[in-house]
Amino acid sequence: MHYLDYAATTPVPVPVAEVMTAVLTQDFGNPSAQYPLGRAARDLVEDSRAAVAAALGAKPQQLLFTSCGTEGDNWAIRAALWQNRRVGKHIVSTAVEHSAILQCLKALEQEGYEVTLVKPDSAGRITAEQVLSAIREDTALVSMMLVNNENGVRFPVEEVAAALKGKPTLLHTDAIQGFLKMPFTAASLGADLITLSGHKIGGPKGIGALYWGGKMKTPRPLLYGGGQESGLRPGTEPTAQMAGFAAAVRRRKASMEADIAHMAACRSYALERTADIPGLVQVGEGTAPHILSLSLPGYPSQNIVSDLGEQGICISAGSACHKGKLSHVLTAMNLPKKVAAGTIRVSFGPETTKEDIDAFADALRAHQKNRFPML
Repeated sequence: MHYLDYAATTPVPVPVAEVMTAVLTQDFGNPSAQYPLGRAARDLVEDSRAAVAAALGAKPQQLLFTSCGTEGDNWAIRAALWQNRRVGKHIVSTAVEHSAILQCLKALEQEGYEVTLVKPDSAGRITAEQVLSAIREDTALVSMMLVNNENGVRFPVEEVAAALKGKPTLLHTDAIQGFLKMPFTAASLGADLITLSGHKIGGPKGIGALYWGGKMKTPRPLLYGGGQESGLRPGTEPTAQMAGFAAAVRRRKASMEADIAHMAACRSYALERTADIPGLVQVGEGTAPHILSLSLPGYPSQNIVSDLGEQGICISAGSACHKGKLSHVLTAMNLPKKVAAGTIRVSFGPETTKEDIDAFADALRAHQKNRFPML
């Protein structure tokens, strides 16, 4: 198998899985229990929180564990709007956010909120000036991702944060595709709320985190119950997932510089190996080291993904076709129809090899040679 879909999810390294196994089979106590096994589990929860927070350059008390990025995004938005309920009911975001954001905003519109979505140019870029010009006196929240998950374009979160300093409008960023793949800290970003996820960096699925700081007061509780997570997200803690998240963070943090260089080299090599494929174009001006969006105009992306998948090569359809519709990201970029319909995404991780990329490039070249283009 040649896995090239690291932006979708990542393999869990054996050392991380071993940490989780130990928690599941030995250190399995309920963190709320008062006997030694429970207290050890409580210590494990807090050690995990400290590890993830440290990688973000935050204090442990500023980090709340969630079940995933989607939960973190929804919680961040709702908590920010609750805090700023007297500021107004206007939200600024981008037209290329993850569906966890866009679907939440769509629901909020049904509740009386007004949403302004800033559109990118054909290269996928959005400027700070575009975002700031959309802000009004009644803007309660700006939510913009750090790195787009389809084209790898990095957005100017820091510039927007600097402009909002001293103003009531809160800033949230979904930093899931950037965390430990690009150097930044909570302070350098300047966002009031930051969403993270474990399974994008070699951790398990089912665990994420929400950072709160800056102008953000204590978030409104997500749930009500037994008082876990400082009473803000009650429920028995998934200690194995937390420990796995922390173990993955420690590994990635220790090797981050080398990992970034490796992923960037993989991306450059993929461009080099596919440069001679007739008609192939790069989609967007992404700078993330681990994401590369390409299009073979006239060749439907789903056909490419299926064909390569049968050969054990795992990539994704950048168009994310659903019932014949193109991805909202490509639609917002206003690309030519054939370019959008032929878009695929390849993404890299620390484990990616040249052999993986060679297999992909050769298979894509063969697909073009052996398949008739869509007219």
